[in-house]
Parts: sequence; C-alpha cells; structure tokens
Amino acid sequence: MERNALLDKPVTDLSLTPNVLKADILRHLTFTIGKDAANASVYDWRMALSFAIRDRIVEPWFASTRRTWAEDHKRVYYLSMEFLIGRILEDATINLGLQDVAAAAMAEFGQDIQDLIEDEPDAALGNGGLGRLAACFMESMATLGCPAYGYGIRYEHGLFRQRFEGGRQVETPEDWLKQTHPWEFARPEAAYTIGFKGQIETRAGAEVWVPSETVIAEAHDTPVVGWQGKWANTLRLWSAKPTTQFDLERFNRGDYTAAAEPETLARTLARVLYPDDTTYQGKELRLKQEFFLTSAALQDIIRRFLTSHSDLKLLPKHVAIQMNDTHPAIAGPELIRLLTDDHGIGFDEALTIARACLGYTNHTLLPEALERWATFTFGNVLPRHMQIVERIDSWHRRAYPNRPHYVGIVKHQEVRMGELAFIMSHKVNGVSALHSDLVKKSLFPELHRLHPGRIINQTNGVTPRRWLKMANRPLAGLITDTIGSGWEADLDRLRELEPHVEDAGFRKVFDAAKRENKVELANWVKAELGVSVSPDALFDVQIKRIHEYKRQLLNILETIAHWHKVRSDPKGNWVPRVRIFGGKAAPGYAVAKEIIRLINDVGQVINNDPQTGDLLKVIYPANYNVSMAERLIPASDLSEQISTAGKEASGTGNMKFMMNGAPTIGTLDGANVEILHEVGADNFFLFGLTADEVALRREDPDHSKKAIEASQPLQDVLQMIAEGRFSPDEPDRYHGLVHRVWHHDYFLVAADFDAYHAAQGEVDRAYRDRDRWLKMAALNTARSGFFSSDRTIRSYMSEIWSVKSAL
Repeated sequence: MERNALLDKPVTDLSLTPNVLKADILRHLTFTIGKDAANASVYDWRMALSFAIRDRIVEPWFASTRRTWAEDHKRVYYLSMEFLIGRILEDATINLGLQDVAAAAMAEFGQDIQDLIEDEPDAALGNGGLGRLAACFMESMATLGCPAYGYGIRYEHGLFRQRFEGGRQVETPEDWLKQTHPWEFARPEAAYTIGFKGQIETRAGAEVWVPSETVIAEAHDTPVVGWQGKWANTLRLWSAKPTTQFDLERFNRGDYTAAAEPETLARTLARVLYPDDTTYQGKELRLKQEFFLTSAALQDIIRRFLTSHSDLKLLPKHVAIQMNDTHPAIAGPELIRLLTDDHGIGFDEALTIARACLGYTNHTLLPEALERWATFTFGNVLPRHMQIVERIDSWHRRAYPNRPHYVGIVKHQEVRMGELAFIMSHKVNGVSALHSDLVKKSLFPELHRLHPGRIINQTNGVTPRRWLKMANRPLAGLITDTIGSGWEADLDRLRELEPHVEDAGFRKVFDAAKRENKVELANWVKAELGVSVSPDALFDVQIKRIHEYKRQLLNILETIAHWHKVRSDPKGNWVPRVRIFGGKAAPGYAVAKEIIRLINDVGQVINNDPQTGDLLKVIYPANYNVSMAERLIPASDLSEQISTAGKEASGTGNMKFMMNGAPTIGTLDGANVEILHEVGADNFFLFGLTADEVALRREDPDHSKKAIEASQPLQDVLQMIAEGRFSPDEPDRYHGLVHRVWHHDYFLVAADFDAYHAAQGEVDRAYRDRDRWLKMAALNTARSGFFSSDRTIRSYMSEIWSVKSAL
C-alpha cells in the first residue's frame, strides 16, 4: 500500500512560541468564550488556554486516526467503568512540551498558569486505583503508538464529593460538569440504542429480544495525547439520552411523572458512579449501567470494523477487547448476541469469535468484589442475555466434562461474572506476580486446571509523565540535570542515578527537592485545614480507598500507640511525625465510615494536645482525588502499604510513592513483593504475616484475642478508645469497632499490630540518620523504572492483544 504523504508529517509543532500561542488564546477568548481580555476571569482564561492547547492535540489525533485506517492496524478497545483522568490541562502541556511556553504566554496576560491549572475541575469518573490505572494505560498506549479506544460512561456527577461533619463522611454530588468540559468533542452521530427488560419472541424460527425500555448511548470523545505528541488515541465516554424525549399525550392527560419516565431513565443511567446497591433498585441500576457501557462499546466496535471489512469472522484479527475487572463482563454474551441475532452467525462460531477478541483483567481476590447477580435480577433486566449465559455455561460443561459440578457460571440462583469473564476470554491476567499466582491457586483453581496457560501476569504500572515529570518538578529537574533527558519514555534509565546516590552533593539536592514539596504541602494544609505542620517532620502518608483490608484501622491504632508513648516522655528523642490519610468510603460501607470517623476524632484530640505539640499531627483532608494525590505523593517521606497479605491485587499508589522517593512500610502483598525485589530489603520496611501465614492464622478462632492479650500497647490503645478518650461526647461510640477487633478481626489487624509498631520504630531510627534515609529515598526513585505503565502496556500488546506499535 502506498503511504499517504500526510502520514509522514510532523504530528505537532513542539517549537511553538509564546507569541503564537498568545494569539490563539486571544482568538479563543474572543470567539469561543465571548470575552475580552479586560473583563476575563480565571475561568475564561483557563478555557481559552485549554482550547488553544486542544488545537495542538487535534492534529496528532487526526494523523493517528488516519494512519490506523490507512495501514489497517489492529485496535485495542479498553472497557472500564472508571477512568480517573484527573485534570487535563497541565498533563497535555507536559506531553506536548508546551508547559514553559504556556506559562510564558499567560504571564504576558498577567495570569499565573498555576491558578488556571488549579481552577480546572477534577473529572469525577473513578473511585481509585482501577480508574487511575485505566487513565495511565490510555496515556501509555498513546505514548507507545498502540491504536486504542477507551470506553467508559460520562457520569454527570460520578463519584460523590466527600466532606466531614463532626468527623463523619457526608456524600454530596460532584459537579465537575457544571462548567463546560473543554477537552471533549460531542459525537451525536455516534449513537446506539440500548435495550433493557422486555421479552423474547420467536419470529421466523428465530428468537428475538423485544426490550420494553430503551435509551440512546451518545458518544463524547476526548483525545489522549502521548509523550511528545507523536500519537493520540480516543477516550470515548457515553452519555445517556431518552429514545422518546417527552410523552406529550401522557402529559396532557395530567400524568406528568409518567410523561418524563424516558428522560428520567436516561439521566439516572449516567448520573452517578457506583450507585448504592444495597437495594434491589440500586442493583438493577448498576447492572443497567454496566450493560449500557458494554453494549454501546461493542456496537461501536462492530460498526467501525464493518466500515472497512465485511467478514465478521476476521474480527479477532483486527480487534482486541480488554475487560477491566468484571464490570464489563457482560461483553461476552452481548458480543454473541450481536453476532447471532443481528448478523446471522451461528452460536458456536460467535462464541469462538468472541473468546478470541476478549481479555479479562482481574483486580481483586475479595469474593464480594467479584460480581454476582441474582438470576431473577439478571433475567429481568437482560432476558436474552440470561439465555445466552446459560447456553455458554452448558457449552463449557460439555466441552470440559471434567469440570467439577460446583464450578460454573450459573450456580445457586446467581450469575457469576468472574467465571463468565474467565470462560469468555482467551487470556486472563492478574496485576502483580503474587496476585496472579493467587488467582490460579485460590480464586479460579478449577478453571485454571481446565485452561492451563490462560492466566498470565501483567504487573501494573503508572505513567512517569504525570506522576514524576508533572507532579514533582523539583525531582524531575534533578533527574534531567543528572542523567539527561529522555528518561520520561525510558524509565529504566533511572538506574543511571544509582552511582550518584553515594555523592553527598546529589543527596543534598535530592533532599532540597523533597523539602520544597513538603513546604508547599505544609502551606496548603495550613490554608485548607488550619493545622500547622512542620516540613521538617516525617510525612507519613496512607491515601487509598477506605476498606478494612487496606487497614487504615491498623494505621490509626498504631498512631494512638505512638501518641501514648510520646505523651509519657514528651522530652524524649522523638522524630516529629505527620500522619496523613486520604480516601473515601463507599456510601453503604458502615464499618469503613466508622474508621473514617475514628481517624478524624483521634486527629481532633492529638492535634490539640499541648503535651505532644508538633511531635505528632494527624491530617485527613476531605475529598481525596487525583489532584490531591499529585500534591501529597511528591511531599511524602513514607508510603503506607499495609494491607492484609493476600488481599491487595497490586496497588499503583505504592509505585507512585516509590517513584517519588518515598520508602515503603508494607506487607508482602500485591506489587509490594515486586517493589521489595526491585529496591532491596535494606530500602523497604517489611512487616507482617505472609499470605500463607494469614490463612493459617485464621484457622484459630481466637487469633485476635490471643494477639491482643500478648500486646500491652494494643490493649492500652483499645482501652482508650473503649473509654471514650477520643469521643468524650459519646463514650461508647466505638464499642462496636473495638468488639470487632477483639472477636471478628478477619483482616488480622491485631495479629500484625506489634510487627507494624516495631517497623515504625525502625522507620524512626532510619529517619534520624539523614544520610541513610536519603540514600534509601533516592534508591527508591532510581530503582522504580520497572513500574512504568509503558512496560506494562508493551507486555499487554505482545502477550494478550497481539498488537504492534503504529509508530
């Protein structure tokens, strides 16, 4: 095929001058925003700059699309309920190499670009690691020239906004779409009908699904540009529109509520991420959301394929579909339905095609997180898919007669989405070495034996462009000054820092870079929370979703123990500490919300204790999100990765901390195992039971009681909580939590407490020895190259997707 000359053009002009950018900003300010410079607000300037930067993304975006079509590249389609993309303006300018140009242009208008960056809302499209991983993967696929689409939902409110009232979490709607979102392009022509409920009818000998409810999925495209603007992919988010805008006849009869039902259904579908599913209505809505995303994506994929190809049997040659966790697991049955019902392909052949296209990433070993739908709910919402799921299950049972009777997709009046995703995928991957091993041994052992080789490992990674180059400019500048440029797209080059770690001059500059970030964070904490913290204190940080297995409870119990020791000897040689927490609890997760309240209550007491003063502070800023992470991680001295061994699939926060020069205190869980291997035991504070030891300890029903009775510090802590030391207005507030630790400690907080307490003592000893600490911190950065999401995506491309770079 002859190459089009347009394909060989430079995809973007990285030598753009401030004057040229200024002209474009003024043009957008005038003709897009409708303001003149004299009356423009920070919002107006941000929007004008965003549109001017977006203009520079469109060219590589179009060029990438043209090349994909012209060279008939296989595409990757990444299906995820979450894309925690964060703010885009600064990220885009970094990847285009325009951050200094943009700052200079805005300065000439009298605007501080940092004010504009912080004015941008944080897109509320995710909850935590799952969604942030998806965002990192999208950026790495663009950097590597992997032709790809991300598919998600354009949530109107997304995850809730968190605030604290009396220490308690209160959820309010997130309003990120209250303002115009300048990075997206509406695609009303890319719209698909999505059905729910109804019945199955037989017409001309074929079964036909006749939905009783329908909505329209309408596309909104955000270009995702890679490093140096060489390639850009598409994040396509679906909004829901009613098929019938308004029932005028019902309205005129006075039935106003019924007249608005179609619009209500559509708005509800795309309003909130992870609606509370403790009610039947909540469960039904969540299943509808998952099908809405998946069906729209698959219809779009087939439409795109048929634009340039005619034989759907060739779909696996041109299409790789990755299911990010079980949320899009309905993709298997839906793809079969589309191929059989809409395109006349036989069931067995459709099954073969679907399995060759689909891959499944497992992110959890927690049984409650592996979705299971009651067959009544599933069959009511998706009656045709219930038939197909049962047929898939029957096919698999016949194809593998050695399958144990207790294994299957439909069991005990439930549809098991983990088993469905496994059976309908040609590859299943875990997200760290330990996790992938446990997926084989404890999660899907029977299916693993039936399908040896299907489960592989793909250890997670994070993009160094956002999490080091952008988030930590002082450290990124030191790296470039030391080893030169180019490490941003070849993170293994950070190993070149190792010889410099022994140099006192390098360590001094490394220390200064960390302190600069800590001063900035201390100023922010004072402004936002009214609490003064010293940048010379050890910043000890645990930021992640609040969950019992992540053991924020262990952290706050040890914080109380430490406070108790300091109070007993306030003149002692203590290392000043700032314990920082961040994260949200699911609205229906009562225990997690109780832990949040305890952390805030403890902080209220400790932060106002004149005996301990600046020796210990507890900080818990509300509404943790990507932007807050970008502020906290570069300033962190210690990374808390203390989950119960065998429960955390991987983690990506642990990688970001490591990359930013924060040693880890952690268990042998998730990617901690690989971090320990990379950085070395001397640069990691390891404690706690292993996954095998956890399983053995749980066999003793009195394990928590015995652990508490053997630990005087833990007894003292639990006694203080039970007496109401941190809740004097309601002394019995935490009796239930204390009882749980004594008698129902499934996540082994008590069993690991003494080891954690001792490890924190070792942290203090290391921090006092500044040379030792700085070497540890710098070696964490130098040895973090393995945890680039570029490495992860290269492995997906070769081992799962069979996709080559188009660059």
